Amino acid sequence: MSKASEIDIVSVSKIYGNTTAVHAISLKIPGGSYCCLLGPSGCGKSSTLRMIAGHESISSGDIRLGNAVITDLPPAKRGTSMMFQSYALFPHLDLVDNVAFSLKMKGVEKEERRAKALDMLKLMQMEAYAARRPQQLSGGQQQRVALARALITGPDALLLDEPLSALDPFLKIRMRAELKKLQKSLGISFIHVTHSQEEAMALADIIVVMNDGRIEQAASPREVFERPATAFVARFMGDHNVLSGRVVSNEGGRVVFEAVEGQVFSVAGKGPEIGSSVDIGVRTDKVRIEEPVERSLGFNGVVSNLEYRGSSVKLTVMGAGSDDFTVILSDADYFDKPVAVGDAVALSWAIEDAVLLGRVAS
Repeated sequence: MSKASEIDIVSVSKIYGNTTAVHAISLKIPGGSYCCLLGPSGCGKSSTLRMIAGHESISSGDIRLGNAVITDLPPAKRGTSMMFQSYALFPHLDLVDNVAFSLKMKGVEKEERRAKALDMLKLMQMEAYAARRPQQLSGGQQQRVALARALITGPDALLLDEPLSALDPFLKIRMRAELKKLQKSLGISFIHVTHSQEEAMALADIIVVMNDGRIEQAASPREVFERPATAFVARFMGDHNVLSGRVVSNEGGRVVFEAVEGQVFSVAGKGPEIGSSVDIGVRTDKVRIEEPVERSLGFNGVVSNLEYRGSSVKLTVMGAGSDDFTVILSDADYFDKPVAVGDAVALSWAIEDAVLLGRVAS
């Protein structure tokens, strides 16, 4: 198999008794890409990763790696390798024997497997610690050893289950950069489960946003940020507000709808029938505290919260049927015209800064 084998997930479901954890998802992950499965707890991302790894049986559907169907293969025969959240290092073995363990299971001679393990520790800049035991290492060092152990078999795809969750914030940022660099230098696919939007945006070539066992959107970080596919993605990524209402007209490539409090908004797009429900996303950083003028829309609301963030200020506003309409202003813009909690404000945004949101079929 080439070192850049595509992973093709075809109508894969996972059912536990009466509960469907993953609903017939289909996804192509190009070879040599960094893919993040992103979503809240219980959305099906870890079940999906474990099914790719072979640690979880597939209820229906198939998984291909390159030209091989790996659906029913045991984990060791799949061409994938998994790094677990807990790192799962053996406390009684030194680092070399920890890293070499899978080669020992395959019957590789002691001298050869220890030499290979030392090479992997060098790759992770951990050769100076080769004779140590895991408990003598920091969390970041343990993670490097776990990575070395997962990569020693030369997999086509490395599977990572929340690999950064146990690290402190500064180390997380450093390890993010190292993971990305490692993935590019190895040229293999990394599939990384996370619930952190920031982590996925920083690392991924493809972000797969999951919710309730379904894929809401699979796209580049820029596409997910600028054009969320659904109201869930817009809310979960946190960079768009969602306004909902009923369609009153739909012509000339423009959808006009009425929100629950009677305000009328429009958005570029077509599709929803008159009278049907519709959601739009409005970029939080594109909203201004001013009355709408030509080619802009808006509403009047009441400020319910303020957060100073240094270079920016986050305002939360109630209005147009939303309890948490968010406005991100630069510190200069905010302090030029400051407002306080309880103030009535006029909000506006350019028509082009709103996006028509779709819905995932249930």
